[in-house]
Amino acid sequence: MRAVHSLSDMAKRVNRPVECLSGLQQRFKLPVYEGAGYSDAYLLFLRTLVLLGRFGIAEERLLQIWHLEKTLLVLLHVDTAGSPTWFLDSCGLITHREQRLLLSNFDLGVTVPSRSFQMGLNFAQESSDPISRTDMGEDALRVLNDYIPLVSGIRADLVAELPILKEAIQWAGRLKLSPPAPEQINS
Repeated sequence: MRAVHSLSDMAKRVNRPVECLSGLQQRFKLPVYEGAGYSDAYLLFLRTLVLLGRFGIAEERLLQIWHLEKTLLVLLHVDTAGSPTWFLDSCGLITHREQRLLLSNFDLGVTVPSRSFQMGLNFAQESSDPISRTDMGEDALRVLNDYIPLVSGIRADLVAELPILKEAIQWAGRLKLSPPAPEQINS
């Protein structure tokens, strides 16, 4: 059974105010639900955005990557399941990490970046029109070629930040930090 979350639950899980997550929903054009209508995958997508923001990755870059990923997924007909969150449903899957897109976590079936990408790749039922499949493959390849340098830049930024992050964690550990007592939270 999959867990469902409310917006306030997700805000607590990613240590951000509800208003912050609402803003991400608007800017990334994500579906909004009442009550506990958010899947684990939805939570993990928001968590990814928050974590990348903690590393100093600008939201503008993430929005650019998100637009390219969604375009690629549409070109590959990944949206055939009928889910309103079809573009998030792979978030949280951990197999074949090197084949997955950065934000949607969709598995392309090839290492990203790759020197090969099957033209006409289509995750939906086969089309009877070979011309449209070829055009789709060329468009998908063009989008992937726009996507790869952006993600490579983010990966390089993350690698550069890791030593600083490790040092910050060690430094914070020396402060002997402890969580606030429950009475401090409620006051």
